Amino acid sequence: MKLTWILVADNAHARIFTAETPSSALAEIEGLSHTEGRLHDREITSDLPGRIKSSDGSGHALEQATDPKQHESDNFAHSLAKLLEDAFNHQKFAQLLIVAEPSFLGLLRQHLSENVKKHVCFELDKNITLHSVEDIRQHLPEYLPNA
Repeated sequence: MKLTWILVADNAHARIFTAETPSSALAEIEGLSHTEGRLHDREITSDLPGRIKSSDGSGHALEQATDPKQHESDNFAHSLAKLLEDAFNHQKFAQLLIVAEPSFLGLLRQHLSENVKKHVCFELDKNITLHSVEDIRQHLPEYLPNA
């Protein structure tokens, strides 16, 4: 069987598993946490937006260009994509299965290199990051791909 990694992720957690055979149980090889992804907007931003005054003396608050939680999710997706690229370049896996919370899966796809994308053989848009290893295995095909 090819070296297989299974990434299970959301905007605050990621777990990487492997399996010895296409039908075997999963073995967790790494767990990552992005604490900023769990914070509230007010905890991520250090202070209130600035204010500007118009010529008539009235003022209004400046809007933030991006949502702070979205920005942190994007940062985490970028760091996971880099980790996967490095691991692939060091031949730690030959095929990749991804299970991720739907919106985070979209972010992750945007950051994955073309090289890693070619080796993704299964995707599932489901948030099961905090589930047991046995439950995660139940969400994967009975026989993992061995392409």
